[in-house]
Parts: sequence; C-alpha cells; structure tokens
Amino acid sequence: MNRDDLTIIGSYGAEYRGLIQYYLLASDVWRLDRLEWVAKTSMLKTLAAKHGSTVSKMARKYKATIVTPHGPRTCFEASLERSGKRARVARFGGIPLRRQKKAVLDDRAPAPATRPKELISRLWTGRCEWCEQKATVEVHQVRNLAALTPPGRPQPAWAQLMTAMRRKTLVVCTSCHQVIHADQPTAALTE
Repeated sequence: MNRDDLTIIGSYGAEYRGLIQYYLLASDVWRLDRLEWVAKTSMLKTLAAKHGSTVSKMARKYKATIVTPHGPRTCFEASLERSGKRARVARFGGIPLRRQKKAVLDDRAPAPATRPKELISRLWTGRCEWCEQKATVEVHQVRNLAALTPPGRPQPAWAQLMTAMRRKTLVVCTSCHQVIHADQPTAALTE
C-alpha cells in the first residue's frame, strides 16, 4: 500500500504474467482463471485500501481495453506521463488463457551479482588481520564491542585492534586465535 499505483499494478501484473506464461504449454491452462480472479481482486483491494475507496471504483478507474492477436482484451492499466519521454505503463491481465503448443519460455538473465559482504571478502584474502601473515584463517567474534573493555583490566592488543576497526569480528590465523583464547600475548607482537 505504501507504493504508487503504477508500481502496485506493475508488480501484480508481472507476477501474474510470469505464472501464466510459464503454464501456457499446459492443455488445461484455462484453469488458471481462478488465479486471475484472486490476483485481480487482491490488487484492486490493495488499491481501494490505499485510496480509502471501493473495489468497484478502482476497477472503473483503471479498466482498459487492449488489442491482442486474439482480439480486444480487458485489463487494468496505470500510466505515468513524462515530459520528453514515453509514458510509463503498468498493466495487469489481458493475457488469453489459451494453450500455446509452440510457446517459447523466455527466461530473463539473472540479476547481476552483488558485492560480497565485507566479512566474506576479508576471509577471501586469507591474511591474518592481527599478525598479517598469509595462512588458513578463522574468525574470532565477540558479542558486542562493549564486551571488549571489562572495567579494571587493560585491553589486550587484539581487542584494541577490533575497537579501532569498529568490528565485532576479527579474521585471524589459527595460532593467533589460540593465543586470543589463552589470553597470552604473542612473541611476534611484543618485539
């Protein structure tokens, strides 16, 4: 309900269109008319609740007729006029529920991969963040940064590093991880 009408109709339309186009090869695709009714009613009720109106008023407002290869079809459409550009149009429905023996499933390319999380990229480097040696690494984690400074005790070097990095995790080699849990300073860091 928090989105604009164009986005609401577009998202309902995209989900419905994806399901229908997937099942167009089925001989009983006509049975999906119940799905169309449920999705259409849900969309119209969402729009009605957003505008404090009724379902029938929303249906009248967004009803449109489009021309398809199977003749004119009724659908629901919202458009946004933009200066100097084509209007943005979102559409729900207008797909005939007829079997298409030669339908082509047109799968879109997957979305581009996102950057890995920071912890994952820190692990991939394979470098201990405390002694900076290349080795097999493990992750030392504390509940929160406040737990690193108990009252009346000096903060160990690894805790100071975590505080300076402002991270609850520290990627360390196996020997440094054992030293952290044994609470003993390493020889390499005291030189």
